[in-house]
Amino acid sequence: MKRKSLIVAFLIVFIDQLVKLSIDNSFLLGESNIIIKGFFNITKVYNYGASWSMFSGMINFLIVISLCSFIVLIYYQEFFKKNFRNVLAFGLIYGGLFGNLIDRLSRSHVIDYFDFKIFNYNFPVFNIADIALVVGFILLLIAVMKGEDKHGNKSRTTKHKA
Repeated sequence: MKRKSLIVAFLIVFIDQLVKLSIDNSFLLGESNIIIKGFFNITKVYNYGASWSMFSGMINFLIVISLCSFIVLIYYQEFFKKNFRNVLAFGLIYGGLFGNLIDRLSRSHVIDYFDFKIFNYNFPVFNIADIALVVGFILLLIAVMKGEDKHGNKSRTTKHKA
């Protein structure tokens, strides 16, 4: 299961880094290209923190958190049912972690570019690695809610007789 998840992670990292390289070479910092007027732009920004620029400037902290998260997740993956959704979930999370980690290690910032305005709210700019992380954690949450986090046993949904 870990091998398949790492293959998914590799694909996410490859696509993420390829798009970031393209954006970095094609756009000036802050430059924006309108895709859907008033809704979606491609805008090159540098994020020196994590989501919503939390922990901005704390690059070493974010690197350590990313590496520790990977180690913990690799360990806990064994406790999840071995199915397609869980393989995909862990692969997306690993890919997202490493996609942004590569940026932090090589550039000291993350390149973000998806820029949405939804109901007059200018959503924070994000990237493919961020999407992979969010989707992966949602899939993992579904697995936990289904009780698939105990060697495939549905322990949370089993009724006990008194």
